[in-house]
Amino acid sequence: MNIVVCVKQVPDTAHLKFDANNQLMREGVENIMNPFDEYAVETAIRLKEAHEGSKVTVISMGPAQAKEVLKRAIAMGCDDAFLLSDDAFNGADSWASANTLKHAIQKLVPDFDLVLTGQFATDDMSGITGPALAEFLGVPSVTFCKRVDVADPKTVQAHREVEQGVEVFQMALPGVLCMMKCDYEPRIPSIKGVMKANRTEIPTHDAAAIGLPTDQAGANGSTTVTLKTWRRPKKEGGKKIDGADPQVAVNELIGFLRERKVI
Repeated sequence: MNIVVCVKQVPDTAHLKFDANNQLMREGVENIMNPFDEYAVETAIRLKEAHEGSKVTVISMGPAQAKEVLKRAIAMGCDDAFLLSDDAFNGADSWASANTLKHAIQKLVPDFDLVLTGQFATDDMSGITGPALAEFLGVPSVTFCKRVDVADPKTVQAHREVEQGVEVFQMALPGVLCMMKCDYEPRIPSIKGVMKANRTEIPTHDAAAIGLPTDQAGANGSTTVTLKTWRRPKKEGGKKIDGADPQVAVNELIGFLRERKVI
């Protein structure tokens, strides 16, 4: 199998910072591989290990520092990595990002069998990029996956998490799977893997290299615009009702709810 994994570098949610305009700061903060993408990488490596001759290529779009998450993927067990970096990519929404990844995959891994992404990125939680990428590539997709099995060389069995339990789908390849938190955890890179990652040269490709017109990239190619961002107001303390006298407490509660037109 020829597997592609799309990963994103995001700020560590434990150390989020915002500027004066309530924009998420990406410079000068600790950045990590998007947690859901880590499960996509782990799933890809497990499929590679289970099927001899398989290859895993990992791709990320971002600034030069995003090579760190690509090196982590190599250290975990991926084979090749490519960074998509260009000022023309700045300001991309999920739609433009998916279009960029589509051009990169068709240029760099045209004979792919399976593409894995994280279901969400923790910096925007849109959940759009993976399904949009499938649409751009013209292949089927399954979202909210928690496990993947290969039924035969041209079919995968995707276990999809839903509120009622788990749905199981048979998906013909090539296709795209969007991974949630799985029943297994992403592996910790071995010393040998880290040494391999440090030796690996990761090529950088701009818009021209992947055949993407600049009017389809970044903010120019985006279909959405952020007009305003703001922080959610802090929760105020609730009203405490003394329950020493049950009847008085009930009357006070009813009055409280009526004032707010709850009842």
